[in-house]
Amino acid sequence: MTVILGIESSCDETSASICIDGKIKSNIIANQLVHAKYGGVVPEAASRAHQQNIIPTVHEAIKQANIAKEDISAVAFTRGPGLLGSLLVGTSFAKSFALARQIPLLDINHMQAHILAHFIEDPQPQFPFLCLTVSGGHTQIVLVKDYFEMELIGETLDDAAGEAFDKTAKILGLPYPGGPLIDKYAATGNARAFALPEPQIAGLNFSFSGLKTAILYLVQREMRQDPEFLNTRMADLCASVQERIVSILLNKLKKAVQQTGVRQIAIAGGVSANSGLRTQLLGLGKQLRAEVFIPKFEYCTDNAAMIAIAGYHKFQKGEFVGQDITPVARMAVG
Repeated sequence: MTVILGIESSCDETSASICIDGKIKSNIIANQLVHAKYGGVVPEAASRAHQQNIIPTVHEAIKQANIAKEDISAVAFTRGPGLLGSLLVGTSFAKSFALARQIPLLDINHMQAHILAHFIEDPQPQFPFLCLTVSGGHTQIVLVKDYFEMELIGETLDDAAGEAFDKTAKILGLPYPGGPLIDKYAATGNARAFALPEPQIAGLNFSFSGLKTAILYLVQREMRQDPEFLNTRMADLCASVQERIVSILLNKLKKAVQQTGVRQIAIAGGVSANSGLRTQLLGLGKQLRAEVFIPKFEYCTDNAAMIAIAGYHKFQKGEFVGQDITPVARMAVG
């Protein structure tokens, strides 16, 4: 029996998971509410919250999986990318736990783990496949050739899609995190109410900073004419914003399919929970005659289940690290 304890602490969720022989038995996530009043993640506050949450979170994951800590074969932890202070908490705990139990350590790339979340449950993609990874800080198109053999073929040149959602929400006066609220308002709005530009970026790369500026100018212009604009047109505005962000993402993904010939496409990361993206990706799959893979909501946002499943596959390869390992704020996906 191979039992992996997964630890995730890259940003503002403290999470622990138990994976037994490739099956997730628990996935506990402690959210940090402290950041809402600041309109974004405060790194120092995140680190302190991780210190408070990590022991009870790991305890609950072990308890829910109905095992003892003596049963654990190895500890997998997020090495990066992420907030360095937050990563330090998870890394230090993982190293201490592994040292105390005399078991191996497995360092996990957070962005690879988002992609490998597709191997938690069936149906699972076959190699090679294309994955559009969209999270708060990253927007990437990755050609996935094997569990840990990945090629980055497109990425954002400035803001990520998640940042575009959250910064737009701030412009609209919506509380943090704003992405889910834009999705909620968009459900009842007219996506063609406002024309927003689509950046013309060469190749498979993205840009969202110009879109954010266009939204700001639109809101400022409309508010001068009608101070109640945001109150009366919030749903239409959110629907138009979401439609444009999704179209930017999927137009590039369509181009990647045409260039590579790969007919299996997947999405991963926090923004993959967006209902508009999920629905339109299914439509793109039919249009391209491609097989589409969409993760469960619980495996979209940062979670330790994806770290544990990645750790399980690393364990099979015997790719362990020593106690001298340190976290890094930036890591390439490939």
